[in-house]
Amino acid sequence: MGALQGRTRALATAVAIVVAFGAGAIVGETAAPNNSHVRDNSVLDQAERMIEAHAAKPVPRSVLRQAAVEGMLKALGDPWSAYYQPTDFSQFRQVLSGAYSGVGVWVRETSAGALRILSVETGSPAAAAGLRTGEIVTAVGGVAVAGRSVADVVSELRGTPGTTVQIQVRRGGVISTATLTRTRIADDDVTASRLAPGVERLRIDAFTSGVGRWVRSRVAAAARQHLRGIVLDLRDDPGGLLSEAVETASAFLANGAVVSYVQRGSSPHVLDALGGGNTSLPLVVLVDGGTASAAEIVAGALQDRGRALVVGSQTFGKGSVQAPNRLSDGSAIELTVGHYLTPSGRSLDGVGITPDVLVPSGTPDWLVYQRAVEVLSGLTADAGTSGRG
Repeated sequence: MGALQGRTRALATAVAIVVAFGAGAIVGETAAPNNSHVRDNSVLDQAERMIEAHAAKPVPRSVLRQAAVEGMLKALGDPWSAYYQPTDFSQFRQVLSGAYSGVGVWVRETSAGALRILSVETGSPAAAAGLRTGEIVTAVGGVAVAGRSVADVVSELRGTPGTTVQIQVRRGGVISTATLTRTRIADDDVTASRLAPGVERLRIDAFTSGVGRWVRSRVAAAARQHLRGIVLDLRDDPGGLLSEAVETASAFLANGAVVSYVQRGSSPHVLDALGGGNTSLPLVVLVDGGTASAAEIVAGALQDRGRALVVGSQTFGKGSVQAPNRLSDGSAIELTVGHYLTPSGRSLDGVGITPDVLVPSGTPDWLVYQRAVEVLSGLTADAGTSGRG
């Protein structure tokens, strides 16, 4: 999902921190040198030559090399590491820019190896077909997803607008199939609506390019609109660019840490708020089991800093950091290189965020909003009866 738009020296050092296909945060991007003219005698080279010379059904060298790379990544035992073919990596970056062509679903691999729908984008072909968060994808394009990488499956879901793709999903014991028409998914990953008089809901579907700037401008206008509170809705938000997460949190913080990340052999690198945020407007953050990675960074920062009350159910718990590394043929491998920490030093990996106010998963939206407004009203009352000298 794209290049980081850093506005401070701290942000400038993190070149592309993102969530890949609902997978995880990514730090940096490097390109491998082109050493194609060097022919060594490694075991892989020997195996490649033997297959070319003796196999009854040889396959192209490019396929062998891709399989070798994927095998290396599989040996890591890391569900977040992935291989992207050149076209896949290009599409991956387009998603981070906020617009791409596809069906509008985010998926992730479970610990059992299944492919679960993490979120469904509003107004997308997937939403129109009735696909829902939590369903297990069993086949795409008539081919079972078992044994295929997340990148491979997602690549098939994307494609030229107007073309179709068949997807099979399972919920419980029921299997259903839908044929979806790919379309251009617009960069409407953030929207605003009124929940009650003076209470605005800011909904973020994913932290793609420009989301943080939009949120900061919206919060800056709160005084003119005489708002009495904001509900930041991060439910089913799989994450996105870390720069956008930091800028979004900065809308509500004056200064100080938003997140830090620790890479192998290095001290924690702290990313601070950009400064100038609104620190007085009552704030509630909505989360659920689909709130992951960059979205958890925002919720965790605002919770740790005492800036907001978090309402909802336990979040996903995605706290590892990935880095895409370009290879000489334009493909890329994505490796887990570290973990991020909230301002208080919490690692959310495999744990997630525990809400301050619990609302059970599956609660109807209108009840969730009602509870959020009630919590905001309590924050407003508290603000009128206390102060800081």
